[in-house]
Amino acid sequence: MSRPSVTLASYNMRKAVGLDRRRDPKRVLDVLREIDADIVALQEADKRVGGRGSAVPHELIDSHGLYKPVHLGVRHKRMFDKARRHTDRLLNVNTRNIGWHGNAILVKRHIGVLDSAALELPTLEPRGAVIAELLIDEKPLRIVGMHLDLSGLWRKRQMRAILDAIDRRPQKMPTVLMGDTNEWRTEAGCLREIEPEFHLAPTGPSFHARHPVAQLDRIIVHKDLNIEAAGVHMSPSARRASDHLPIWARVSA
Repeated sequence: MSRPSVTLASYNMRKAVGLDRRRDPKRVLDVLREIDADIVALQEADKRVGGRGSAVPHELIDSHGLYKPVHLGVRHKRMFDKARRHTDRLLNVNTRNIGWHGNAILVKRHIGVLDSAALELPTLEPRGAVIAELLIDEKPLRIVGMHLDLSGLWRKRQMRAILDAIDRRPQKMPTVLMGDTNEWRTEAGCLREIEPEFHLAPTGPSFHARHPVAQLDRIIVHKDLNIEAAGVHMSPSARRASDHLPIWARVSA
């Protein structure tokens, strides 16, 4: 029996700061509701300053009701961390992150989480990736969320590190990689590393949101999975909510 189709989405949400320069986390969740994907990989989901907490408050995600975050069990180390945590409490600064180096995974509430992991990636600046091993209708599916470097050399090393980490996972299961690759080329650079096991969902250009010409955001699907449909979500809200448009793909076994 074939697996029912699953809709996936990837979204560089730019810390919930839209093209109007307003931070509006509810707008991000409203865009995700429009897409209605089963699983979402977010990039730039945590703030880079202050407490480095989630750009979309956990309470807002809970009240919105559509998704639950995959718990990664990690937090970013900060200089003088113990003292800063005490200061953050006094100043009521939110330090509760949702992701790892900005990468987070949201799933609909009927989806089970078997395991999760946070990966450090080789780089000159802080970069990471996240892994969620999920159970959907009693079938496993692994999702990797990532945001790769601006440097082509480091992007290739990071993609290789992600693929090696997948190979080391104790359980074998169909896998999808999603995120902002920062790779302008379709068949070169870090995307050569995915051959021959994976192929690209034909989503289309998603950057810049005002006039999308670059296909930086990718959904990379293992060849054991079928890509039934794929695209870029171009609603008026999505065009304002971030400088990237969300991308989506529907896959099945």
